[in-house]
Amino acid sequence: MDRLNRQAEDSLSKLLRVVNVHSTVYCLSDFRAPWGFHVNDSAVAKFHLVLEGEGILELDSGECFNLESGDFIMLPLGMAHTVQDSMRASEPPSLDSILADHPLKFGRLRYGGRGRRTQLLCGGLSLSDALPARLLSALPPVLKLCAESATARALAGLVEVARAEATDDQPGATAVFAKIADVFLTEALRGYLLNAQRTGEVQVGPLQHPAIAKAIELMRNHLDRPWTAADLAREVGMSRTLFVDRFHYLVGHSPIRFLTRLRLSQSAAILTTTNETVYAIARRTGYESEASFSKAFKREFGVAPGTYRHQSVEQPVVVEHDIGIGR
Repeated sequence: MDRLNRQAEDSLSKLLRVVNVHSTVYCLSDFRAPWGFHVNDSAVAKFHLVLEGEGILELDSGECFNLESGDFIMLPLGMAHTVQDSMRASEPPSLDSILADHPLKFGRLRYGGRGRRTQLLCGGLSLSDALPARLLSALPPVLKLCAESATARALAGLVEVARAEATDDQPGATAVFAKIADVFLTEALRGYLLNAQRTGEVQVGPLQHPAIAKAIELMRNHLDRPWTAADLAREVGMSRTLFVDRFHYLVGHSPIRFLTRLRLSQSAAILTTTNETVYAIARRTGYESEASFSKAFKREFGVAPGTYRHQSVEQPVVVEHDIGIGR
């Protein structure tokens, strides 16, 4: 077992060596309650580092994440979201409109009322050209590095540096903020990939194999297509036999078994975050009938889709993904 773990970590090290994170700090935001802003969907990955105070981040799909001082949260796919001091019925203004009415001064935004203070470092990020599409396609919509995780505690000194820079108003602060964000981004990626690999959620090997990575990306982006192993092999330019063998070796499942798990995982997320009918979800995730979908779903999750949704409504939770390595 130790030998296998070392091999897995070696694969991760190889991957991370060719992935260079480059962050861009948009602004240091100084808010006073009540405050809130909405960020539109875009292809640019985004992040928020909480330097002081607390808040809530809510995806447009409905998932909510508590934010506390020292937390770092990353949205690899650039999904639309709202950040605010507390849950409110009214929709906050867009960040673009806030910036238009409150021009940045030395990269700093001050906005809100006269209540409790929250300070955020907000920005975007890009990856090196080596693996961005393959890596991003393997990540969840949100990565959160909780302040109490072992990884975040080790980076607490950097948060203190950022707080000091935010207070001093010295020239060059933006460059310091960007370097600090780079470290948090790299640790968030490393922590997620390491834990996901250990639990079998993500395999690093396929990310390093262009054809297998492309097949996985095709499945993720087109769940409704009636994929066969032969179709996927043809799309990535491999023979069916070689493709199936290589896929199983790198992923640990056959292509079709992996596709089934992917479809059911996605359908579970849709069930808990939307009001779509079970039939619509079945069609959206590649099932020809509601009956075949329900049978596969119950086999995987132990309950029917309707029951799964009902249970999630009766026991709503704020989603917290602690991706610290020391968990």
